[in-house]
Amino acid sequence: MLNIVLFGPPGAGKGTQADLLKERYGLNHISTGEVIREEIRNGSALGKSVEEYIARGELAPDGLVIDMIADYVQAHRECAGNIYDGFPRTTVQAEEFDKIMGRHGLSVDLMLFLDVPDEVLISRLLLRGKESGRADDANAEVIKNRIDVYKAQTAVVADYYAKQGKYAAIDGVGTIEEIFGRLCTEIDALK
Repeated sequence: MLNIVLFGPPGAGKGTQADLLKERYGLNHISTGEVIREEIRNGSALGKSVEEYIARGELAPDGLVIDMIADYVQAHRECAGNIYDGFPRTTVQAEEFDKIMGRHGLSVDLMLFLDVPDEVLISRLLLRGKESGRADDANAEVIKNRIDVYKAQTAVVADYYAKQGKYAAIDGVGTIEEIFGRLCTEIDALK
């Protein structure tokens, strides 16, 4: 089983690339952000509890996200592998994720970090906001806050996986195909 953490700031292209990787390698794709947005749309208890955080561009509380991932891992132990998009987002989440995976005899094989400059991220997100109608992508100030939160709280997760020898930085600028090729080179090197 291949377990990949696809990592990068908001707007790095994680969802786009995860869809391509899913097709190529036959992996499942879980986007914690999409799961949370779906919960908000459905008006669930989880959705209501995190909606205010998301509206401000802040991260959902660790406990809620960890519980959601634990349920996912439990339900997907017998597959070719998983792409975790948007998780873990804090060192606490990464540590808990290792424990969750370990309980099932699994581990993270590789963290692929999509490295994209801030100005490119802001441009991509504003465009996505116009196309998708996502409120958190339509406001430049909320976007800048999301990037700042990412840098302050999430970027340190890369160090966590680098210390385990499971980290690869990928240039996240270029065509979708160019970036996909760079990701595949790293994944193929694992096999």
